[in-house]
Amino acid sequence: MTQPLRHPALYHRHAALGAKFAAFGGWEMPLEYAGGGVLKEHTAVREDVGVFDVSHLGKARVRGRGAAAFVNTCLSNDLDRISAGQAQYTLCLDDETGGVVDDLIAYRFGDDDVFLIPNAANTAEVVRRLTAAAPNGVSVVEQHELFAVLAVQGPRSAELLGGLGLPTDHEYMSFTVSSFQGTDVVVCRTGYTGEHGYELVVPSHDAHTLWDAIVEAGARPCGLAARDTLRTEMGYPLHGQDLSLEITPVQARSGWAVGWKKPAFWGREVLLAEKEAGARRLLWGLEALDRGIPRAHMSVLNAEGHQIGEVTSGTFSPTRKVGIGLALIDTAAGVDEGDEVALDVRGRRSAVRVVKPPFVKSSVR
Repeated sequence: MTQPLRHPALYHRHAALGAKFAAFGGWEMPLEYAGGGVLKEHTAVREDVGVFDVSHLGKARVRGRGAAAFVNTCLSNDLDRISAGQAQYTLCLDDETGGVVDDLIAYRFGDDDVFLIPNAANTAEVVRRLTAAAPNGVSVVEQHELFAVLAVQGPRSAELLGGLGLPTDHEYMSFTVSSFQGTDVVVCRTGYTGEHGYELVVPSHDAHTLWDAIVEAGARPCGLAARDTLRTEMGYPLHGQDLSLEITPVQARSGWAVGWKKPAFWGREVLLAEKEAGARRLLWGLEALDRGIPRAHMSVLNAEGHQIGEVTSGTFSPTRKVGIGLALIDTAAGVDEGDEVALDVRGRRSAVRVVKPPFVKSSVR
């Protein structure tokens, strides 16, 4: 039996703004809003400031003596590279295949306290794997519905949040715990858009107060459709498309999120072997040379018409006004940056150029 979709704490706020909803990882979330649409929402983030409700993202707390050290033996990145008050992008890998169970953000509150934000659909599996491996004295607790997450993104994000009395001058991938109208809010300098921005973690029962203040201060509400066009322009991977149990971080060029010198993490041995041997396929960017738009699962063809890869993500870039995408391409095909290949668009060839993302300049720092 299909489980009913969960609703975020701000569901009625979104409905009142005329949101069009869609299912994301078991949650009914705003796709776009009336009176704006994807283009205006995308442009607001690139040029001004927008706010996303991304409360469907998971939340889990790992606590107990040596919690950070335990997490560091499981997840890919080296948690010892950061200290309390910093966050880190990392991967939960399958120990046998090296495939990506999930990509997530780890907030290091201290040696004995780590807060994790996985993807919505994978939260239960990440929690299950960590719980099964946790030593005595370390607890792993799912807190999916206890907190809301609001992403305030764009060149004017610091100005807007500063006007609300929240801190904004901390470094990229660091966070503070501040008070907003009597409620503790985690303010982290990160995001998924390529713009200067912040992600705010607030108790769900107080999310409406913070959301209302941000919108009243001038942030445009943005849905997950604009979030997807923004992240694709940056070449950021989406789990389930560009990362998955069948796609390793070596293939997805996410090796920078792997602590290669660590003595232990899930999938370490198989990943080291793949790195040494060379991946059989690699993730590349594609930029349309005609009016075509790359879409997931389209075949990538060489000059002879043979399939050499497959598109994993694709969209029309509102900033560049051109079709862009990400694709896994066989290394045996010998393609390189600048090469021209083609997409099979319902039996028609559409010319694309192989590039290295991002497709637009990053402004995150």
